[in-house]
Amino acid sequence: MPEQTLLQQFDTLDDLGIFKYEFKEFVVNNLSPNIALRPYQENAIARFEYYLDGYPKRQNPIHLLFHMATGSGKTILMTTNILYLYKQGYRNFIFFVNSTNTIEKTRANFLAKDSSKYLFNQKIIFDYQEVQVNEVQNFEAANPDDINILFTTIQGLHSRLNNPSENTVTFEEMANSKLVLISDEAHHINTLTKSEIGKREVELESSWEHTVNRIFQSNPENIMLEYTATVELRNERIREKYKDKILMEYTLKQFRLDRYSKEIKVLQSDVSPSTRILHAIILSQYRRKVAADKRMHLKPVVLIKSRTISESKQAEQDFYEQVKNLKVSDIADVKQHSRNTLLTKAFKFFDSNGITNQILIQELKEDFRPEKCIGINSEVNYTDEDQLTLNSLEDYDNELRLIFTVNMLNEGWDVLNLFDIVRIDESKGTRSTTISEAQLIGRGARYFP
Repeated sequence: MPEQTLLQQFDTLDDLGIFKYEFKEFVVNNLSPNIALRPYQENAIARFEYYLDGYPKRQNPIHLLFHMATGSGKTILMTTNILYLYKQGYRNFIFFVNSTNTIEKTRANFLAKDSSKYLFNQKIIFDYQEVQVNEVQNFEAANPDDINILFTTIQGLHSRLNNPSENTVTFEEMANSKLVLISDEAHHINTLTKSEIGKREVELESSWEHTVNRIFQSNPENIMLEYTATVELRNERIREKYKDKILMEYTLKQFRLDRYSKEIKVLQSDVSPSTRILHAIILSQYRRKVAADKRMHLKPVVLIKSRTISESKQAEQDFYEQVKNLKVSDIADVKQHSRNTLLTKAFKFFDSNGITNQILIQELKEDFRPEKCIGINSEVNYTDEDQLTLNSLEDYDNELRLIFTVNMLNEGWDVLNLFDIVRIDESKGTRSTTISEAQLIGRGARYFP
């Protein structure tokens, strides 16, 4: 009989009622008051605490993975784990991920007290003393009483450590300090594990994964916590690597069954991309009207996903022309061919509320004018202002309605009011395309409010 994986062991213990979530003031009171932990998050916390404090087969240094659906609150779980580990004596944390976009979002979540998505309480108190969350570039002069976080991309961390310069972190410094390594979208660090066995050693040692492992193994008290929705367990090497590391699994299917997500519908259409986009903005306007009718503030967002940057830019320009030249006959044509669809419900609502095709056109031209749309295709042209806009889409004063993108927003984007994703390219995707689109769908699955 094959040996049980860590996840199977913990699922069995869970069925036996071993894991009992215990309210801990130093965790809950130091979280943002806007955060209410859900049962599956409490279960993940209970599993984590049991592994650290009660699991007889615990391995050191500790390496665990939380395999949880996009939108299920992995960043909240990171925050609770940071607070718990602070209580255990850990002060220095390295947060690393694949994209700059995710770094900026997480930096705001952990550091920006004026952000609506700030995850900690305004004051973090441990043993009657206030604790600060500091961003650091190295740990040499880090305050031993605070939470010190080095934010970096995997590529940046690899470059810093293998090409050291003044005031940057070094392998030697890390070996003298117990660290917590936090890897978001952790599937990106498995380049070495997925590589062919016969690959040249020099290539293996130059990989990002090798650098992360070297840090992790430098001190037996180190802890590595990985978080992802898309670990590639179909890959035999990946499955073998994580058989004793996956502590918690919470799938998108379970997320939906527990009614924490919107209902996901994948629709295929043989109409042109411009017509699909027109359908999407009509439905988006319908959602806004229904919400207003229920006295709810909702500004639904539409995302247009293209395969290439040039395709995305062209789609954006074509859309502006389409909206500018929109005619009553265009809306009438959509209405005529919308039998037994959600569009049918939308037009019935418009008719019953006196919203004629001409009025709808005027609203679409206003709500989807260029100033309320944005193209996010390249980090080169991605400004701090863009970052703030995309991370505050739910705010009352944020009127952004439509986003054009390729892959920039697949990861590291927290949004509640994304309702429609239109894929320009209908060709069959690859395995990597399937993973990225699963992540993107997860972005839109989160409930609003």
